[in-house]
Amino acid sequence: MPETQIETITAFDQLPLSDAILRAVSDVGYETPSPIQARSIPHLLEGRDLLGLAQTGTGKTAAFALPTLSRIDVTNSDTQVLVLCPTRELAIQVAEACQTYAKYLPSFHVLPIYGGQDMRGQLRGLHRGAQVVVGTPGRVMDHLRRGSLKLDSLKTVVLDEADEMLRMGFVDDIEWILDHTPKSRQTALFSATMPPAIRRIADTYLQDPVSVEIRAKTTTVATITQKVWMASGLHKLDALTRILEVEDFDAMIIFVRTRSATVELAEKLEARGFSAAALNGDMSQALREKMVDRLKKGSLDILIATDVAARGLDVERISHVVNYDIPNDTEAYVHRIGRTGRAGRQGTAILFAAPRERRMLRAIEHATRQKIEPMRLPTQRDVRDIRIKNFKEQLACILGNEDLSQYREVVNEMIQEQAIEMEDAAAALCYMAQKERPFPDGNEPEPRQWEDRGDRGDRGERGERRGRRGDDREDPRNIGKKRYRIGVGREHGVSPGEIVGALANEGGISGRDIGHIRLFDKFSTVYLPETLGQDVLSTMSEISIRNQVIGLREWRENPEGGRGGRGGFGGERGDRGERRGGRGGFGGDRNDRGGERRRSFSDRGERGGRDDRGDRPRRAPRRNDDNRGNE
Repeated sequence: MPETQIETITAFDQLPLSDAILRAVSDVGYETPSPIQARSIPHLLEGRDLLGLAQTGTGKTAAFALPTLSRIDVTNSDTQVLVLCPTRELAIQVAEACQTYAKYLPSFHVLPIYGGQDMRGQLRGLHRGAQVVVGTPGRVMDHLRRGSLKLDSLKTVVLDEADEMLRMGFVDDIEWILDHTPKSRQTALFSATMPPAIRRIADTYLQDPVSVEIRAKTTTVATITQKVWMASGLHKLDALTRILEVEDFDAMIIFVRTRSATVELAEKLEARGFSAAALNGDMSQALREKMVDRLKKGSLDILIATDVAARGLDVERISHVVNYDIPNDTEAYVHRIGRTGRAGRQGTAILFAAPRERRMLRAIEHATRQKIEPMRLPTQRDVRDIRIKNFKEQLACILGNEDLSQYREVVNEMIQEQAIEMEDAAAALCYMAQKERPFPDGNEPEPRQWEDRGDRGDRGERGERRGRRGDDREDPRNIGKKRYRIGVGREHGVSPGEIVGALANEGGISGRDIGHIRLFDKFSTVYLPETLGQDVLSTMSEISIRNQVIGLREWRENPEGGRGGRGGFGGERGDRGERRGGRGGFGGDRNDRGGERRRSFSDRGERGGRDDRGDRPRRAPRRNDDNRGNE
C-alpha cells in the first residue's frame, strides 16, 4: 500500500485485513486505528520487516497481532508466529488479545509459555499445535532445546518491548532465538527507545525494514485532577454507584469500550435511580444530538459513551469523566479526559484499572507526564452520610417552602387513633420516603482494596533509618528495601542483569523495584522492597538462575564466605541454594509441588517462579560488584 494511501486511513475497514479479523475488531468496539496501527498494519500485511518506535500504550499489540493473524494458515497447526515478551504478564496479555482478535478463525490456537507455569501443560499445548506462541525468552529457549517448540513453518517473529528485554538482560537470549529461526521469516521489532544493543539487533536480523516512529505528544491540562481506583474487592458497578452518590458533580461522561456496553451500563444506572443515557455510533445523528442537548440543558446528568461517539463533544457543564473501561491507548485517554476541565474550569478524571492493567496505567502516566494519584473509594458509611445529608436538606426545603397543614391533620389523626409517638410516625414516614434508597448500616467491613506494593514511596523514612546499618543501605536505590541473600554468585558465572531479569520476570515485580546487587564468589545479595508479601518471597526462593535454585532469604550481617541469611522463610532451607546446584531448570518433578497446577493461560493466579535460565549457552564475564547491569 503506498505511503500516501496509508496516511488517509481513518477506519479499520480501510485496511486489507481478513474478514474474520475485521469482524472481531468490530465486536471489540475498535473503529479508528491508532497511528502505530495505521502505519504498521499495511506493511506487515505485505510481509515487510518493521522497526516500530512507540511508547507502551499506543496500541502496539493490535498493530502486530491483526496483520499476523490475517496471514495465519488455520489449516496448518504448526507454529507460524512467535512473539517474545519481557515478562509473563505481558505474554498473557498478548496471548489474550490474539485469542480475542482470532475468535472467528476456525481451529486457531494461541499458547503463552513462561516460567512458573506447569511444564506439562505447555508440552501438551505445543504437541496439540498452536499457530501463535507468545513467550518469555528463557522459556522459549528451553522448549527450543527440548525440541518441543518447532519453528519449521514460522512466518513471523515479533520482539515486543525490545528495550525492556534489553534492560532485563535478555539480549543474548533474543539473538540465540533469532539464530534458531528460519532465515526467510518476517521480523517486527517494537521498542520505546533505541539503545545501541537494540539497534545492533535490528541491523543484524531485520531485512530492509520499514521504520515507523510515533512520537509521544500527548499531555493534559493543569485544570484536570486525575485519580485512579485499582478495581478489586468490589464490583465496578457498585464502585461507580458509590462515586456517583458521593462525588459532587454537575454532569459526567462515563467511557466504556463497546457500543453494547454503553446501553447496558446506562440501563443499570437508570435502574439505580440515576439520570443516565447511552451515546454510541449505532444511534442516529438526530438522537445523538438530542442526548447532547439534554446534557447541556441539565435534563440529563450522565452520558455513557464510546471514544468515537464522544469525540469533539464540548459541553461546559461536564465536571467529571470516568474511565469505566481503561482505554486501549494513551491518546484515547487524553481525548477522553479532555471532555472536562474546559474553558478554564476545574475538572476531575477518574480511571478504573484492574491490577493486571498497571502497564497501561504507567504508560498513561508517562504520556501525560503526570502521576495519577490513587483514589479512596467512598465507603458504605460515606454513602450513608451523604444520603442522610441529602434527606435532611430536602426535608428542610419542604418545611420552609410548602404548605403542610393538611398533612399535619393526617399525622395528628394517626397518632391519636393508633396511640403512637410523634417520632415513631416521623420515622415511618422517613422509611417510606427512602424505601428505594435506604441508609446503609455503615458498620459493615469494607472489602480489602488492592495495594500497589511496588510504589510504596512512603517507606523512605524506614529505609533511611536502616541505611545507617551498612554502606549499601545509604544508596538511594535501597531506601525502603531489605537486603536478601541468593545462592548464586561469581563462581556460577552470573551477572547482575541476569539476577534482575529472573527476579522481575519470575517474581512478578518491576525491575525498577530491585535495588543494589552485590556479587560474591558463592552467593550474591540484593535489595528488594520490604513490603513484599510472604507468598512472593517464597515464589522467588524457588527461582533458578544458572541451574541454581537461589534459595532467597533475608540477609544477616555476616562477612563474605559466612552463612549470611540462614533461616530464610521458615528456617529449614539453610544454604540449599549452594549445596544443591543442578536442581534448577525443569528437572525432576519439582513443577508438581503442592499438587496439580494445570491451568489455562487466562488464569493469572499462577505465580510460579522458575524460568529455565540456568543452561544458557554463555558465561558472563566477572562484573564489578557495584554494577547492576540493568541501568
